[in-house]
Amino acid sequence: MIEVGSKSTMTYQVPVERTVPRLLPESPQFQTVPNVFATGYMVALIEWACMEHLDETHHLEHGQVSVGTHIDASHTAATLPGQTVTVETTCTKVDGRTVEFEFVARDERDVITTGRHERAVIDKERFHGGLRKKAEAVGVEVHAD
Repeated sequence: MIEVGSKSTMTYQVPVERTVPRLLPESPQFQTVPNVFATGYMVALIEWACMEHLDETHHLEHGQVSVGTHIDASHTAATLPGQTVTVETTCTKVDGRTVEFEFVARDERDVITTGRHERAVIDKERFHGGLRKKAEAVGVEVHAD
């Protein structure tokens, strides 16, 4: 189980596919921005690092997954494709099924983000049941993995 104060680190080399123009290719505004690590992908990387932290500490039981419920992040420096981002996470709170993390991420030169992220531990099948009901009510299909 995860403990308050536990730490984890992961690294990620930024590919050109994770730059701003590729975030939403249908957006003409995004196409005008230089090829730098997109904030949307940076947030996904933070979520991934926190999920890895939960996995490393064997916090999840069979049939459980974690979902992001809150993120508070700055994006203070541009990162180029080919640079490596190192994300450090620290567990700051465990309250029932909610786990809170503080994080800092840096590339080889700059701190690119700091902040706080919260995840909820959920039962995957129960969650999918709720998604199926919602999909039926609004007339869309559930794309389950």
